[in-house]
Amino acid sequence: MATTAPPTPSSEDRAFFGQPRALSTLFFTEMWERFSYYGMRALLVLYLTAPLVSEDGGSEGLGFDDGTAIAIYGAYTGLVYLTPIAGGWIADRLLGARNTVLYGGITIALGHYLMAVPFETSFWIGLMLIALGTGALKPNISGMVGDLYDERDTRRDAGFSLFYMGINIGSLLAPLITGWAADRHGFHWGFAIAGLGMTFAVIQYVVGWKHFHGIGATAPDPATKRQRNNFLLVLVGSVAFVAVLALLVGLIASGSFIDNMATAITLFILIVPFFYFAQLFRRKDYSAQERRHVRAFVWVFLAAAAFWMVFEQSGSTLNIFAQNVTDLTVGSWAMPASWLQSANPLFIIIFAPIFAAAWTKLADRAPRTSVKFAIGLIGVGISVLILVIPMSAFQDNGSKAALYWLLTTYLLQTWAELFLSPNGLSATTKLAPAGASGQMLALWFLATSVGTSVGGQIGKFTADNPVMTFVVSGTIPIVIAVITLFLRKWINRSMDPVH
Repeated sequence: MATTAPPTPSSEDRAFFGQPRALSTLFFTEMWERFSYYGMRALLVLYLTAPLVSEDGGSEGLGFDDGTAIAIYGAYTGLVYLTPIAGGWIADRLLGARNTVLYGGITIALGHYLMAVPFETSFWIGLMLIALGTGALKPNISGMVGDLYDERDTRRDAGFSLFYMGINIGSLLAPLITGWAADRHGFHWGFAIAGLGMTFAVIQYVVGWKHFHGIGATAPDPATKRQRNNFLLVLVGSVAFVAVLALLVGLIASGSFIDNMATAITLFILIVPFFYFAQLFRRKDYSAQERRHVRAFVWVFLAAAAFWMVFEQSGSTLNIFAQNVTDLTVGSWAMPASWLQSANPLFIIIFAPIFAAAWTKLADRAPRTSVKFAIGLIGVGISVLILVIPMSAFQDNGSKAALYWLLTTYLLQTWAELFLSPNGLSATTKLAPAGASGQMLALWFLATSVGTSVGGQIGKFTADNPVMTFVVSGTIPIVIAVITLFLRKWINRSMDPVH
């Protein structure tokens, strides 16, 4: 079916720092959405591992062991990065981006408020709703930012820079505020404040609705009845498949239902990319260069998965390290462990402009994508390997780790992220064969999903020896980096002319 280009605001609309007025709506909506997500994310593992009853006799957490909590976190974050595949399809084929973002925001807010209710059943339902709502909102709000500009509008890059600044502002403030609330009044207050942030996002979005000028109002490529039915069958079949996997895992392992479900979700996430790559490799209409690009992207996928496997442990393994091992006292004041989750967005705000300026200045003299990836993988590997030193000391004699250990880890991870993440996303769009950009971008998000869920399983099986967690997690990306450097000439030839 033929598609029509979405309407764009007039180039004369410069009401928001020289950008279209609608960008302010999307900026603040995304800022509050990231506030809600990172606020809850900073507390999730700490809540899962907190004892069932607090010292004063009140309810506190769910009392899971560290390994199970890390596996649950990995499966959940894996779902967060898997569901955008469905969210993008719903926007493109059913509802349009505008309505999909709205319904996603409402779903996320409801999920947070359910988590704020002190009942375990409502907690799990809320967690699932947040994953589903994020899948609807996250990919489509970014697409709407792009639709604000026509191809000749030179403000596009600056507009995306402003938009991503909103992401980092929300990510920076969320752990500080929700962490303070959880520390003073209990975890459920922290979850409630995260829900309040999402409520602000929905209100901001509805108030600014009129500035979109038709952007995202309709599905650009409406699905036929048969396609809608097939989509529903895929969703139902996926849920049934995960349920069967959970039952099979339960027959093999002796874990709890929640633990088995986390393992089943991880296995399902690992299977999905094979179907996507199979579709790409089965295509007969690709040129020789496009086939080389698809083969090169297999390496991009594996490298990105290894990177996110380590990076996304900041909310799980490193959060537990902060809580149990790190000396968080500053004078007579004890910092909430969740506050350290603000380190990465703070470092991003500081260093992202510096890296962007460096790449601009170097231009064609900048390292090839393969080398940038290798540097990013080595950096993220070292970032957790250095924690072997304080973790070993804590296991030997109980000595607490100084704060600078984790801050150094987060700084190294930020630098590694700036080498790999934006360059990987850019390479993905350039390597995509004609008509397959959507599949390639889906695979890029799937790499994050695979990495985070695998990281959760590593944390689960090495939880009794956290030193081994850091050794395994740090070694894998470094090994892949070494292989990348060894094969970089082949990778570069396969990617040509992509730099």
